[in-house]
Amino acid sequence: MRQGSITTPMLIVVASFIVAIYALLLVLSLQLDFSHRQTASEEALGIAEAGINYYKWRLAHAPEDFGGSGEYEYFDPQGASVGKYKLEITPPQNGSSIVTIRSTGWTNQFPNIKRSITAQYGIPSFARYSFLQHSSSWYGTGITVNGRVHSNNGIRMDGTNTSIVSSAKETYTCGSETGCNPPQTRPGVWGSGGDKALWQFPVPQIDFASVSFDFSKMRTSAQNNGVYLGPSGRSGYHLTFLSDGTVRVDRVDSVGYYYGVAAEDGCQRRYQRILTQSYIGTYNLSDTPIIFAEDHLWVEGVVKGRTSVVAARFPVESNFMNIWIRGNITYAAYDHTNSLGLIAQNDIYFVRDIPNYFQIDAALMAQGGKIIRHGYYNYGSCSSSSYSVRERLTINGALISYNKSYWNFGSPPVSGFRERVITYDGDLLYAPPPYFPTTGEYEFISWSEE
Repeated sequence: MRQGSITTPMLIVVASFIVAIYALLLVLSLQLDFSHRQTASEEALGIAEAGINYYKWRLAHAPEDFGGSGEYEYFDPQGASVGKYKLEITPPQNGSSIVTIRSTGWTNQFPNIKRSITAQYGIPSFARYSFLQHSSSWYGTGITVNGRVHSNNGIRMDGTNTSIVSSAKETYTCGSETGCNPPQTRPGVWGSGGDKALWQFPVPQIDFASVSFDFSKMRTSAQNNGVYLGPSGRSGYHLTFLSDGTVRVDRVDSVGYYYGVAAEDGCQRRYQRILTQSYIGTYNLSDTPIIFAEDHLWVEGVVKGRTSVVAARFPVESNFMNIWIRGNITYAAYDHTNSLGLIAQNDIYFVRDIPNYFQIDAALMAQGGKIIRHGYYNYGSCSSSSYSVRERLTINGALISYNKSYWNFGSPPVSGFRERVITYDGDLLYAPPPYFPTTGEYEFISWSEE
């Protein structure tokens, strides 16, 4: 009886020990499995990133090929398949340059553990600068530029800059266009303004000639997905943007002139006054991402939507279409939903009879010319008027021109603006107006994990 009495307690102890061992093994097994799954999750994220990197490489070698959606094997450095990633590519929409890449990765061992990444890449537009000019330029006292400034030639900066001022020249020959008489050699960026710590030169040149090749694509896009206006047979077209999200188009049948001064040709007749016009139609901007006219244009109004306006005629080598800005151009709201691009084959002009406080919200591009307001003062046949000197010019956007842009004559001005404030619109860098010309290669914009 005494010998057998220990059997039951021993069984209980052994059973408890076995249960504890199995529980411990189970915990260890679960922890090991959790560790493996955690490792698989990190590996899946790495595989998803590999998918993003692959498509980034593909964009660099085939920037217009957006057909990479699908599943791809992922191999380790020894050449063994360890997982897969799935790419879903959203190509640029409505004239944008932004490509959206969604990459989902997983390992072969744990195919149900997946990680997804969404990244965006875009080609910067020409509108990444407040001022971009091919020729040498002079920013006088009284001007404040809030945004990047670049010239493929020299820059004289006597005003205030709050961002980078860059030139493609180490030195250049400064002439009368930048206040040097007689001509003299100057650094790529010089002057009495600043912040000088933000001056950079030399830097790579920007290719203005490439835009000529974009005109054909823009015209095709307008014919297929916008508004195309052929040669008017008269003086051009008048576009009036309305705050309800539409644009009214009239044919300009006859024009008058004011005498005005330009640095290139002195005092001449400037045919800028619309005398008679004929109604063409009214279009919704939601359906009109681009308006292409093979004629001169007059533009004004309140923009509610996103669109680009182009004045260019073919063959581009022998035609010179201009845009006249006839009054204020403002956005209906400043909530990142409205954007306007004005692209002229030749020049963009501000008319004489503009408001005293003149405002333009747009990216302006004079591909082969300049952006100016003529001088309206006593010179030859030209004379001053009550509109000669305006109080303030405000531009929210960007100014891009092949030749030197200007609007002030004299200091203080006998014609022009007493105050000029140019502020860069940050939305223009990767979300410019539809079909606005771009330059360079794809750059990283954003990265996020789902």
